[in-house]
Amino acid sequence: MRKTSLVLLGAAAGAALSLLATQPRIALVGASAKAAGSADTYRQLNLFGDVFERVRADYVEKPDDAKLIEAAINGMLNGLDPHSSYMDSKSYRDMQVQTKGQFGGLGIEVTMEQGLVKVVAPIDETPAARAGILSGDIITHLDDEQVQGLTLNQAVEKMRGPVNTKIKLKIMRPGQEKPIDVSITREIIMVRSVRSRPEGDVGYIKITQFNEQTNDGLKKAINDLSAQITPDKLKGFVVDLRNNPGGLLDQAIAVSDAFLERGEIVSTRGRNAEETQRFNARSGDMTKGKPLIVLVNGGSASASEIVAGALQDHKRATVVGTRSFGKGSVQTIIPLGSGNGALRLTTARYFTPAGRSIQAKGITPDIEVMQDVPEEMKARAPDSRGEAALRGHLKAEGQEEAGSQSYVPPDPKDDKALNMAYELLRGTAVNAAFPPNPKAAVPN
Repeated sequence: MRKTSLVLLGAAAGAALSLLATQPRIALVGASAKAAGSADTYRQLNLFGDVFERVRADYVEKPDDAKLIEAAINGMLNGLDPHSSYMDSKSYRDMQVQTKGQFGGLGIEVTMEQGLVKVVAPIDETPAARAGILSGDIITHLDDEQVQGLTLNQAVEKMRGPVNTKIKLKIMRPGQEKPIDVSITREIIMVRSVRSRPEGDVGYIKITQFNEQTNDGLKKAINDLSAQITPDKLKGFVVDLRNNPGGLLDQAIAVSDAFLERGEIVSTRGRNAEETQRFNARSGDMTKGKPLIVLVNGGSASASEIVAGALQDHKRATVVGTRSFGKGSVQTIIPLGSGNGALRLTTARYFTPAGRSIQAKGITPDIEVMQDVPEEMKARAPDSRGEAALRGHLKAEGQEEAGSQSYVPPDPKDDKALNMAYELLRGTAVNAAFPPNPKAAVPN
């Protein structure tokens, strides 16, 4: 029976992954495989076995064999690069939920405040919204179990569950003395990865991650904005990819394709030349050639960089902001059998249409706009050089390394990059990089 593997792009902090394809993974038997099993390799494996048995026999406390093996596997993978790792069965399930973009739950955006779960906002048309949950509500109990003492992730995990199952929430609401008991039936909750709004004569689109819902969300956003702003008044679109850690590669390709008429979007290259894959745009620009500006920063990684790189290389969009994260490697998720989790292994680099590897380098914006950071925030702003700052990171092929700037979310009215985008689209600011020259784009 053949096992399949998923080729993925890791997110900046390992929080989001990118699905490329499902391919058979075949074990090769032959001269090359025998050469790999050299005497020296077997001696090293014997050394590992000796150490393992010595730890089991002599460590001050009896160790858990499974945990020892898992730690040894993680040690081996961590020695490769920051994005190769072992996922236990729970982590593997969580990854699948994350990439799918939907789960059984209540539909509440929450945060932790003084050890209790506070409702940021109920999501429209979800069980929580219909049950009357309000922004600012404090959840104190879940099925009569106190929330105090749980982490936010533990509380969220308890609220999620199989569709059509019930959970009881006890809520303290500001202005009411007595707690409120609410029973809610879980439903399928769709993660909104795309949000949009008209800003006068400009369409603003924010993409927070690339999950299975992103392409559909983008199409809806473009259609809604095109209906809300008449074609004669619509100056163009802003696609905000700032702090987007990545996600599914096929969705990044689809998002790029939505703005391109033709040409290569991205290619992936592994150890062997025959493993190279190229992905091309299909005819049809959903925006009908309207001017486009893409916003990036040091938190834009992986799939975000694929979109920014493709649109930049084809001179379809002007990229504004600061250098992106520089996550240009591809991971393959290999299931390890029932209940054994999966292996996440870096297997390739990806390249923009012009042949750029952005690994540990990032996307350089066409127009750099640095955001002012208040003095009180500077101490909290991470001093990160993106992928290049990660220990053991892959180097870009034939390129020097460069860093990306740290990012502190600005107040909307002080958002310099966004305001620059609006000014460029409206013609109140002028820059040689906008609009880009399509004649200078990469050959198709």
